[in-house]
Parts: sequence; structure tokens; C-alpha cells
Amino acid sequence: MTTANEAAGIKALDRAGLGALVEELGEKRFRVGQIERWLYGVGVGSFAEMTDLSAGLREKLAGRLALPSLRVVTRQESSDGTRKYLVALGDGTTVEVVGLPTPDRLTVCFSTQAGCAMGCSFCATGLAGLTRDLGPGEMVDQIRLVADDFGRRVTNAVAMGQGEPFTNYDATLGALRFMNNPDTIGIGARHITVSTCGLLNGIRKFADEPEQFTLAVSLHSAVQKTRDRLMPGVRGIALPDLRRELVAYAEKTGRRPSLEYALIAGVNDTAEELTALIRFARGLLVHVNLIPVNPVRESGFGRATGERVAVFQRELHMSGIQASVRAERGADIDAACGQLRQRSEKPDKS
Repeated sequence: MTTANEAAGIKALDRAGLGALVEELGEKRFRVGQIERWLYGVGVGSFAEMTDLSAGLREKLAGRLALPSLRVVTRQESSDGTRKYLVALGDGTTVEVVGLPTPDRLTVCFSTQAGCAMGCSFCATGLAGLTRDLGPGEMVDQIRLVADDFGRRVTNAVAMGQGEPFTNYDATLGALRFMNNPDTIGIGARHITVSTCGLLNGIRKFADEPEQFTLAVSLHSAVQKTRDRLMPGVRGIALPDLRRELVAYAEKTGRRPSLEYALIAGVNDTAEELTALIRFARGLLVHVNLIPVNPVRESGFGRATGERVAVFQRELHMSGIQASVRAERGADIDAACGQLRQRSEKPDKS
């Protein structure tokens, strides 16, 4: 399996990596900020364009590392304005990225890996497994691509595309910091969200980060047997342990994570599942995000009815638990939650 370090060139480096590179080349520390601005604020395609660097430094950088860029393979636009892009990275590896516009916001759902190793049974991304991790710059380039295509500033970024961010933790955090930098993308930390399947060590580390990034945890069932079936990649994580980690996260950060819950007809939308969800979430500083599962041909799962979704939301509210239903965006181009995969053909609606 190709690694991000081999494929991404300078875009495999986070801020600390850029600092180490600059020091190794015998340059002063302020060069790091200049390089970062050129890469992710301006978005240059070559080192030669970094005109406030000396010619000697530009030559040394070009001789040391590649400076790859994204290439759009396909671009699809939904009837609701959502745009989905299949993009090729410098080595030809492909990932998908989604732009979700509203009148006052532009949100980008970006990928942290090509493919995913978690194997969630309702999610298209994991069907082909993991190809490779992405470097920090390859994630930031997805944000820039969408901003350029819409001709608008990106206001929100969510690591809810392909991959499990916490299995590519350092690169993901490096990307978030590049996105948050006012000299590059300038997205506020509270408007940047990382979604995880609930990896305990990742949640623990994330709670210690100084920035106020937002956490989302894919729960999908508060019944251990059901969750193990739906999410085999986290089968070894006991729900009581996950709950304790969420308590600790809230106590340490004072921030409210969201619990993602994709409602699947006859699987996790039953009365028993609702009772378990209420028991799990009651007393936690959380917001439950209810998502009628989006169609994935190979999964065989059907979405819960609108009536069942409404029952879940009502009962959660009556139990003192914040809950909302996620608005469906981009399902007609397979750009909705759980539908991303590395393919160039149009969605099959037969």
C-alpha cells in the first residue's frame, strides 16, 4: 500500500514537518509561514511561484519534494445545489469530496483517507477497503478546490468523507490546523468537525488538543450486538467504555459532541433500540443527529420511515436529549452520508 509520505510530497508534511524541513535546509523559521501561505492560502502549483522565497530556497525545495495538486475526474451537481467531486491525487489515487452550499454557508465534506478500513455495513466507502492515508495538504486541497469551484469562501469543514480520521490522526490534525490558520483558509475551529467511529484513544487525544475543534461520534446503535454487526471495525469497543470517554471529553473540553445515528428499517429503529439510545445518551452533554440511512445498493438496508424518525426525535426530546434530523443533501448523485466511494460512473438509479 502506497503511503501518503511517498505520494503527497510536501503535502505530506504538517506545520511541524515544514519546520523541520526549513531547519534542515538551513533557513530561518519565518519561512514556514511563507511556505504555508503559498501552499494553502494562494494554492500555487509550483515552488517557482513562491516569489518571496529566495531562488536558492525554491530550487532546494523543488529538488527535495514534489508539489502535487488535485485533478477533478468527475463533477456532479445535485438538484439541491450540492456538488460532488471525484478527484485524483498526485499518484492517481482517487477520493471524493462534497460541497454543500446554503445562502450563508459553504460546507465541505472532505476525505481523510482513500477508502476506509472500518467496514461499516451500511456505508459505501468501506466496501473496497483502505487504499491509503491522505497527507494534510491533500485534505486542505479538497477545501480549496470546492471554494474555487463555487467562487465562495468555505465557512465549515467536516471530516465526514472517506476514511476514519483517527486512524490517520496526526495528518488530520495537521490539516485542521492549516484550515484554521487565518493566513490560509481561515475556518474557525468550532466550524471544523471530525467524525469518528468512536476510537477511544483518538477521542482522548482530541480532547487534549488546544483548539476548539468539534467532535462527532458515529454511534448508530446503543445495543452492543447491533452496533457490532453494523460497525465491525469497532467491534472490540464496549459501549460503556465509549460512554465513559464521552463523559471525560465533555468534562475536559466543555464542548458538546454529536452522536450520529443512521436509522435503518428493522435494524436500529425499533422500540428496544430507542430505549437503549435514550439510556446511553441521557445525562451526556451530547446532541443526537438522526440520519435516515441513505441507499447503498450492496448493503441491502432500507431507510426508516419518516414516522419512525419522528418518533425517535420526539422521544429523545421528551427525555431531555437534544436531537435533530439531518437534512438530506445530494442523495440523487450519491453524495449523501455513507454514499461516497471511489468511482467515476454516474449513480445507478435502477
